[in-house]
Amino acid sequence: MLELQDTIVACITGPGRSAVAAIRLSGSDAWTIASRLFTPWPSFPVPRHAYYGRFKNNDDGLLILFESLRSYTREATAELFIHGSPASVRSLIEETIAHGARLAEPGEFTRRAFLHGRLDLTQAEAVRDTIEAETEAQLRNAFRNLDGALTKAFHSIREGAVAILAEIEAHVDFSEDLPPLDRNQMAGKVVDQRLRVDSLLGTANQGEILRSGFRVAILGRPNAGKSTLLNTLLGRSRAIVSETPGTTRDFLEERIDVAGLPVVLIDTAGLRTSNDPIEAEGIDRSRTESQHAQLRLYLFESWTPEDDAEWRALPSPKLKVRTKVDLATSTAAGEDLKVSCMTGEGLEDLNQALLRVADLTDTATILPRHQPILRAVRDHLNEAEQSLRGSRPLDLASVSLQAAVHELGKLIGETATADILDEVFGTFCLGK
Repeated sequence: MLELQDTIVACITGPGRSAVAAIRLSGSDAWTIASRLFTPWPSFPVPRHAYYGRFKNNDDGLLILFESLRSYTREATAELFIHGSPASVRSLIEETIAHGARLAEPGEFTRRAFLHGRLDLTQAEAVRDTIEAETEAQLRNAFRNLDGALTKAFHSIREGAVAILAEIEAHVDFSEDLPPLDRNQMAGKVVDQRLRVDSLLGTANQGEILRSGFRVAILGRPNAGKSTLLNTLLGRSRAIVSETPGTTRDFLEERIDVAGLPVVLIDTAGLRTSNDPIEAEGIDRSRTESQHAQLRLYLFESWTPEDDAEWRALPSPKLKVRTKVDLATSTAAGEDLKVSCMTGEGLEDLNQALLRVADLTDTATILPRHQPILRAVRDHLNEAEQSLRGSRPLDLASVSLQAAVHELGKLIGETATADILDEVFGTFCLGK
């Protein structure tokens, strides 16, 4: 169990060499420890003012102090800015520990911010997603959740369930003083909340795309231009390109950013019958991997009966892409797209097709942790509806609604256990 009374320290900027590094002290002794490491110490320290001086490790830099309730953690905080050499950072952190600080655990600053009410659990998760964002779409989604989009949605459903619960319990406790409860009307209100839960669960796929990338399998017979297309989209030579059929014997994965959409490109082995056991294994793996993709690009130069068989076997969504359109050997066959990696023709159309199929919208998306909780909420709301529409005692509907409210509290942290907090903050990096 992490102790809140400890004063903790960590470097809050990235590891490695840099022009400047920032070290954060947070806790009741933060200012006291900083005063023993920094000269000249101001006679009357002014919060949020940058002081220039020298630290005990002989490095010079800036010191900024934050009073409790007005810092990231809502604790007394000192932030020390020094030259970003690993040796300087290490020596100054060692000095803070020698004067009573403890090295922070991963995510401990944000955990303290949560425990002190600066942000809820969903917003804490958004802090992590903001740090890990690699594309504009990921960053926009993280900012939405950091601003409280998911928090508001969770709170709204919880408040709706609490209001229904209060009305039902009033009729349970004071039935003789109140008019009969319209059970169908109450059931309708429960359904309204369940539909809102379903709407949130519907964002799970988009959230998965944002986190893990939109998986696109590049398929086709040997020499259809799969590896060339991969290299062109990457902007560098990653896959071996050869006129010899069967050069690619396994699948390769690479990530690209398409207008903010994270895309995972999967270059696969050429699809054909092969007597080479290694190539045959690669082809089998490629077929399996294509089943897990969210879009399949089937490349061809000129259509053959073999292409027709492979195309029909592919599940949707899929796009037929004619390659090498700058060459006379490339012939039309009702393709969805046509590209030339040599001239660049059609590449922007391909990017637009990826965006269109991925179909990302500017809406807050739930995280994997939220999914089982929301499914449990939906189950409890279903139970409450069935109790209200049937002849079961109202107490049963009340119990189901109480369970739904409790589960919703786990999302924002109001009823989160230590295990849930460890799960969330254990995924953070050191210094956040």
